[in-house]
Amino acid sequence: MSIVEEIDNYKKERDAVIFAHYYTQPEIQDIADYVGDSFALARLATELECKTIVFCGVRFMGESVKLLSPEKTVLLPEPKADCPMAHMVPTGLIEDCRARYGDDLAVVCYVNSTVEAKALSDVCVTSSNALSIVGELPQRHVLFVPDKHLGSYVGSRLPKKNIITGHGCCPVHDSIDVEEVRELKAAHPNAIVLAHPECNEEVRKVADVIGSTSRLISAAAHAPAREYIVATAVGVEHRMALDADDAWRSFLYPKTLPVCSDMAMVTLEKVRDCLRDMNGEIEIDLALAERARKPLECMLELTKEPGW
Repeated sequence: MSIVEEIDNYKKERDAVIFAHYYTQPEIQDIADYVGDSFALARLATELECKTIVFCGVRFMGESVKLLSPEKTVLLPEPKADCPMAHMVPTGLIEDCRARYGDDLAVVCYVNSTVEAKALSDVCVTSSNALSIVGELPQRHVLFVPDKHLGSYVGSRLPKKNIITGHGCCPVHDSIDVEEVRELKAAHPNAIVLAHPECNEEVRKVADVIGSTSRLISAAAHAPAREYIVATAVGVEHRMALDADDAWRSFLYPKTLPVCSDMAMVTLEKVRDCLRDMNGEIEIDLALAERARKPLECMLELTKEPGW
């Protein structure tokens, strides 16, 4: 029996559904029931009638599913797979800003964050809905945590808001070098540059399309170009190639490949083992979960369109 057949059998036994993020390895995406952005999958989980969800991704993603679907068992195939940026929320900055701006401050927390950070926030956002949600907030002052680059991007598009950020960032996106992107563009002048807003400002300035992972996948599938320079984690290429469904399209990456090593930790063997043994379960303190769920639910209420 193959490992894929083993996984299918255990799925049936456990009444389980497998989620995979776009940044996981191609073989993980191929065995998943659903592939998507972290929030799209968390929202989908609330609509599914299953007992168990296996989330192939990093810890904050599984936590978001558990917060919005507390009645379900949520398993992580690799519990050590984490997001460094999720831990870059300065609680002292939140306290200082609340003291300074009072009711005219909204603490906006990117979903790429810990449960503890969400519990200190007013609303969560994703890269796909951050602009629309922050634009609708009545407060002029917005503390955007933890991603300084996404916060900066939102601020550049919403000049009437006073966007305050800390120093957090995604190490993978932050390390994408604009000079390497320019080198690719010089060699492929007709290529469209696709960049995630987690990239630094210099990379965003040379991009033709800036958007969430799903937005970039859609652009690669529907734009008329033959070549695309991709400034986000390499795992997304698998979905881009599938959705584009055109053999003549090619996807080019900077010389220093943007690889999320934590996502790469998730393997077929670990997916099988967690289903077989029911290990890697996400458990969250009830009082903490109640506080952290509120900004996620607020995001659901404020999100007019799915955007993923």
